[in-house]
Amino acid sequence: MADIKKYNLAGEQVGSVALDDALLQRVANPQMVKDYLVGYRANQRQWSANTKSRAEVSHSGQKPHPQKGTGRARQGYLGAPQYKGGGRVFGPKPKFDQNVKMNKKEKRAVIRSLLAQKIQDQHVHILSVDGLDKPKTKSVADFLKKMDLGKRVLFVGGDLFASMEYEIESVEALNRLEEAYKASVTQRDIVVKSLRNIPKISFGLLPNLNGYEVALNQDIIVLDGNIDQLVTILGGEVVYE
Repeated sequence: MADIKKYNLAGEQVGSVALDDALLQRVANPQMVKDYLVGYRANQRQWSANTKSRAEVSHSGQKPHPQKGTGRARQGYLGAPQYKGGGRVFGPKPKFDQNVKMNKKEKRAVIRSLLAQKIQDQHVHILSVDGLDKPKTKSVADFLKKMDLGKRVLFVGGDLFASMEYEIESVEALNRLEEAYKASVTQRDIVVKSLRNIPKISFGLLPNLNGYEVALNQDIIVLDGNIDQLVTILGGEVVYE
């Protein structure tokens, strides 16, 4: 059993969550992880750099100067590369066929393996933000200092409707669900506003988590109440102590 420790904003441990060892098995080999990270970074490129050749620049067809009699080298077109405003030789062109494809199962396997490695190395923590009722950067900064975490830290929250299967039985149930969603969004906004001015600290949602973010950040902080979605990514159930 592996434990994920739970802390409050004061940096004190207030509990832990036990995970079955079967959830922490690495289902992706190193080559698959490398292919995922290289492909992900390649897909982030826009491939939109574009330059004009001498055939595409807007210039008249008039010669710069007479062919003979001036003592200068022969020139035939002001849009030639040697002139200012002329075309560029072998310049970059847009590329639209550079997307690297990866199967969904492979993506999930890589994310699961990277998360499992972080948990085994005790770089995943749970944070309770009950006392944070308004944005306050100092509280989060003090927490990070007391925890002595890495330079890059990723805070992750959950999405109320990401993995929820529910049936709306009445108007009251719908109202309760709406209130819970608003409270979740409000808490998430407070955390985001509290940490957005801290360098190299980022925030994301568990359903949108990708392997590059997991590999890039040294530590991952999961907001309290969203551990179930983390365990769902690992493919299992959570047992609270």
